[in-house]
Amino acid sequence: MEVLRPALININGRIYRKNTTKDQTYQYEDDDEEEDFSYSASAECADEPCDAIPMEQTEKGYRYAIDVPSVLYKYIIGKKGETRKRLESETKTSINIPKQGVEGQIVITGQQRAAVTSALTRVELLIESFRRKQPFTHFLSFALNDSEIQDHFLKFKEGVLGQCAQDSGIESSIFQNPAKLHLTIGTLALLNDMEVTRACELLQQCQGFIKDITGGKPLPLEVVGIEYMNDDPSMVDVLYAKVQPKDRSDKLQVIADKLVEHFVASGLMTKEWDRVKLHATVMNTLFRKDPSAEDKGGPVPGRQNVRDRESFDAQNVLKKFGNYYFGEFDLNSVQISQRYSTDCTGYYTSSGSITFS
Repeated sequence: MEVLRPALININGRIYRKNTTKDQTYQYEDDDEEEDFSYSASAECADEPCDAIPMEQTEKGYRYAIDVPSVLYKYIIGKKGETRKRLESETKTSINIPKQGVEGQIVITGQQRAAVTSALTRVELLIESFRRKQPFTHFLSFALNDSEIQDHFLKFKEGVLGQCAQDSGIESSIFQNPAKLHLTIGTLALLNDMEVTRACELLQQCQGFIKDITGGKPLPLEVVGIEYMNDDPSMVDVLYAKVQPKDRSDKLQVIADKLVEHFVASGLMTKEWDRVKLHATVMNTLFRKDPSAEDKGGPVPGRQNVRDRESFDAQNVLKKFGNYYFGEFDLNSVQISQRYSTDCTGYYTSSGSITFS
C-alpha cells in the first residue's frame, strides 16, 4: 500500500485513512484472517468536531446505538470474544451486542463522550472492512428480458452450438438463461431486510435525474455484436453482447454512472471502475457449476475462484457471430434484483424498481 496515499474509507460522511500497521489488529472468530487499521483522534475528527455525532447522555455517561446486520456481529466479537474485550479495554467503554442471528443494535456506553466516539469509530471501521468481504446478495441492473431479444439470443445459442461446438470449452451450460439477460450496473451486499428497504429507497431517489436525462421517455436501445473481456480470444471466460442507445448518445452510460455514484455515496456499493462497464453476458464459464453466477470481471469472495474456471475458445464464435444482431427494444426501468431468487418466469425477483417515464 502507498504510505503517502493510503486508501480512504467513507463512513457516514466521515473520512478515515486505512494504513498497513501491526499495532492494532483484530481477528474474527472463524479463522485467522486479519484486517489492519490505524487511526488517531485527529484523523477521526479531521472533518468535523468530535461532539458532532449525536449521542444520548445518561445518568452514567453516554450511550450510542448503531444498526448492524447480525451477520457482522462476529467480527466485532472476535475470536473467543477477544476483539470486543480489546475494544472495551482500550476505549474504556462497554459494547453490548445482540445474540447471533437476532437483528438489533450494537449499543456502546461509557462515562466519557470521547471514549464512546472512539469505540464507535473502531466498530464502524471493522464493519466497513468486513462488509466488503461478504458475497453480494443483490444487483442493480437494466433488464433485457424483452421477447425479441430473447428470441434472437436463443437463435444465437443454437447457431454457436451448431457451428462451434467442436471448439474447446463450448457447450450448452455456459450460455445465459434468456429470462435473465440484463445489463449489470453494480452489485450490493444487503445483509438484512432493513438494508434492502434502504437500497430500494435510494433507487427511488434516482428517478428524478433519470427522467431529466431521458426526458421522461423510454430509451430506445439496440443490441448488436459480441465482445470478450480478456486479451486472448482462445481463452475466454465471459462473452457479452454490446448494447447502446439507437441515437448513439451517452445517455445509458450517464444513467449507469450516476446510479453507481449515488449508491457508492450511501455506503451500500463499492466503486470498482471509473465508469460502469455496460455489458450483457451471453456466455460465462462460471455457469458450468453455478447457473446463478454473476460476473464482475474477476474473483469475488464467496464465489467460485477464477482459477477453477474452464475457459473456452471463442475465436470461431467471434469470427462467425461477431456482428450478431440481438434486436432492439425500449428500456424503461432499472431494478434491484435478488441474486438467487427467481419468479415463475425464471427472471430474477425484483426487490424494487423505477421507470424512466
